[in-house]
Amino acid sequence: MRHIELDAVSIGQALSGLLPAAAGIVALLPEAEKDRLPLLQAACRERSIALAGAIFPALIDQESFITHGAWLLPFEQMPPFFLLAGLNDDERPAVERIVTEVRAALARGGNGKAKPALFMVFDGMLPNIASMLDGIYLELSNRVDYAGVNAGSESFQPMPCLFDESRVVGNGLLGLLLPGELAPVLEHGFVQPEQAMSATSTEGNRIAMIDWQPAFDVYRQVIRDAYGIDLTHDNFYQHAVHFPFGILRANGDVVVRIPVALAEDGSLFCVGEVPENAVLVLLKAPGRSANGCIQRLSDNLRSVGGSVRGGQLLTFYCAGRRMHLGADAEGELADLRAATGAAQLAGALSLGEVGSTSRWGYPMFHNATLVCTVWQGP
Repeated sequence: MRHIELDAVSIGQALSGLLPAAAGIVALLPEAEKDRLPLLQAACRERSIALAGAIFPALIDQESFITHGAWLLPFEQMPPFFLLAGLNDDERPAVERIVTEVRAALARGGNGKAKPALFMVFDGMLPNIASMLDGIYLELSNRVDYAGVNAGSESFQPMPCLFDESRVVGNGLLGLLLPGELAPVLEHGFVQPEQAMSATSTEGNRIAMIDWQPAFDVYRQVIRDAYGIDLTHDNFYQHAVHFPFGILRANGDVVVRIPVALAEDGSLFCVGEVPENAVLVLLKAPGRSANGCIQRLSDNLRSVGGSVRGGQLLTFYCAGRRMHLGADAEGELADLRAATGAAQLAGALSLGEVGSTSRWGYPMFHNATLVCTVWQGP
């Protein structure tokens, strides 16, 4: 993995240095550098290097979040990939379009010894990612491992954020069929409390009622009873990131949903869908590396990709988690490097994550997690 500055000279030198070893590149750009993407695209076209990538709020460089340059992830053989725009704008259902592309990718490149990993980068503005994941799994089942992240602007304003060597698209999906040894793992470190509620009226990512009462009234009361905090419309954004909802799954998993907006009628809007009648719990976001999260992530990485010590670790870190932890977010990155022994930590700040906390588990859309893979590229 190589970090470069996005000027014509630096891009040219970097790409020339990667040839002939790299047939293709996955690039991660920060939002602050989005206007420089055409320089990278033109340079890749000129050298016949395949390019795929996404724009994120920020990048990860060792224990820091940065907003300049780009990460280049070179491949000796570019994995099969596809780029779809406007997933909800086409006459064909989004799941049908995605599954068609995945099956074609499997036919082109699914010949490795290990089960391939379908890594999906969604535009974070899509409102129905969880439903798409359900549909994809119903069609593909366990033919692939599932992982992914959301790209886009941390302001949650629409922005084309997915690209190849010639296009930049929004409301879409970049899918890559990675070798099985690059299958990412996911952890969040949240602990499930005992008290549960029911999301009795929802629509997409909007929770209108909890236990047949206005959602904000219940949310405010539970926080007051448990933590003594008097939540109001004025301080909602100060506290909500620290007290997300957890959706309880039948297998015991907890899927985190961070409330990000409060409507005048008391409805709460989350990052990610909340099914009607879902069983909810109020979570308290964990502190730095709490509940064994980082150690468990390190152990799972070793079981999937082997030792990371002295190697490279590709990491995606949720923007909501960084908001909660503040300065401790960089400390948690330092803990991750120490636990794994990685010489290089690279990646991006994401707006939601895809995966399962168990190996080969059902793919779910998460908030506040870390997604990592041991990088084995050139």
